[in-house]
Amino acid sequence: MTYQRGWTVARTAVRILVDAGVRRAYTVPSDSFLELLDAIQFEPSMTLVTARHESAAAFMAEAEGKLRDVPAILLGAPGPSVMNLAIGVQTAHQDETPMIVLLADRPSNDLVPDMEEGPDQLGLFRPFSKWTARAETAAEVPELLVEALQEVRRGRRGPAVLSVPTDFWVAPFDAVLSKPAPPPDRSGQLIRSADEVAALLADSRYPVVIAGSRARSARAELITAADQLGFAVYNAFRRQDAFPENHARYAGHLGIGVPARQLDALDRADLVLAVGTRLDEITTQNFRYPSAGQTLVMIGTGLVPSRRRGLTFRIDCEIGPFLRELCAVAEPRTRRSSAANASTHTYMTPPDTRESVLVHPAEVVRAVRKVVPEDTVVTMDSSSFAGFVHRYWCFTEPRTQLGPADRVAGYAVPAAVAAKLAQPKRTVVAMVGDGSVMMTGQELETAVRYRAPIIVVVIQNGLYGDIAVHQARTHGRLSGVALNPVDFASWARSFGAVGYTVESPEQLEPTVGRALRHQRPSVIDVRTDPDVINPDVRLSALFRAEHGAD
Repeated sequence: MTYQRGWTVARTAVRILVDAGVRRAYTVPSDSFLELLDAIQFEPSMTLVTARHESAAAFMAEAEGKLRDVPAILLGAPGPSVMNLAIGVQTAHQDETPMIVLLADRPSNDLVPDMEEGPDQLGLFRPFSKWTARAETAAEVPELLVEALQEVRRGRRGPAVLSVPTDFWVAPFDAVLSKPAPPPDRSGQLIRSADEVAALLADSRYPVVIAGSRARSARAELITAADQLGFAVYNAFRRQDAFPENHARYAGHLGIGVPARQLDALDRADLVLAVGTRLDEITTQNFRYPSAGQTLVMIGTGLVPSRRRGLTFRIDCEIGPFLRELCAVAEPRTRRSSAANASTHTYMTPPDTRESVLVHPAEVVRAVRKVVPEDTVVTMDSSSFAGFVHRYWCFTEPRTQLGPADRVAGYAVPAAVAAKLAQPKRTVVAMVGDGSVMMTGQELETAVRYRAPIIVVVIQNGLYGDIAVHQARTHGRLSGVALNPVDFASWARSFGAVGYTVESPEQLEPTVGRALRHQRPSVIDVRTDPDVINPDVRLSALFRAEHGAD
């Protein structure tokens, strides 16, 4: 490592981070880590990104880790505000995203026994962190940081949280850092595992793959394996960039509201390979798949045991090397594409939207997808509009989808800022509803300040759509879900961004084109039909059904 003895702990830590490939630290600035902020500011290979809110900073760090597969740094100040980081750190844990969280702890000489210390901030993060530690001496900080960097990318990815007393950053560091131990050689185990799976494939008539977040790093190998071995491939929920959706072997996205025809390949499967994915409730279609009669092979690092009936094999290894070895030893087979492939293309075709009172959300997705480059990074959260993006976007390029697998609102705009900073040559579009955008939309100012020309497409229907659907189905009426209209174009301009308002389908493509040509962040405020609440449901139809109308 290229550090010098006698540097401060802060400067040493920054050099350790740079050597590990870390390029950005996200925070709301605090006087609790002044020396660290200063060290980052004067390191040419790192950028300090100051956000407007702690939860947005956490989403930014998570999004960059997900996009680059290299951790970003999240800095948290002591006190109640540290709780604002929790949702972003929990998202990193749930989505297997590498992240380093540095928490400022009270000074080491602050030993007043009756001092009100507030919440146990390290204990707050322990349930959803992969690794936690508290530095007891200044000399421990660099070694613990090295350990944290190793841990977040070993096995199952996730966040590491290190608590450091504020006075440790200014202390000199004179120790010698130990070299990390090389990873164990598991080549023999990998070869044996590939042979065993090849034997299962030889006996299988209908093998199916479910590709998840960790499969993104082995996308080329997965495509080769699908072509050579005849797999039908599904993408796990909100992991649609794991396998190209325009590929002949693509069987569909295991999301919400998947039609029965699209599950044809899973229904017929006798062997299911879960590649780099956790089998959550939505991906498994309410734990319907894999069934007890289907053999399950789980492939990836840090596998979590699953409770299921049926034969299950777990292969704990990196996915790319395993798939290469599997292709080398398995007998090539030619299988016809499943009927699920044809059904998927029908399912992803936008409907006729001419009867909509205002702009149809599917038309928004179609227009944006048509105008922007193929490798555009799309960010979204769990708003009802996300369902339209899942269904109609068609993800064909790697690392183009950033969204939390769990129900998280307010992710899209901060994630877009981080994605543009991490990969400035790519177009980045946040697709977000009017409810979610107001939760963290102030980070548009951060985009302006850091000259990150993102495009934010706001679907304004005046409702918390997901809850409106449940209320209409359950009670036949709405309560507390209506939102007042907002002039998002003027709102954007108040930050120094560009703002547009779209009220007809004909305006969509020209407006997106203009936003692409700007070198400033842009907001496109689209007034959409509130009756079109998700791709398959109209709100008025739910009310009629509740009241027994024809």
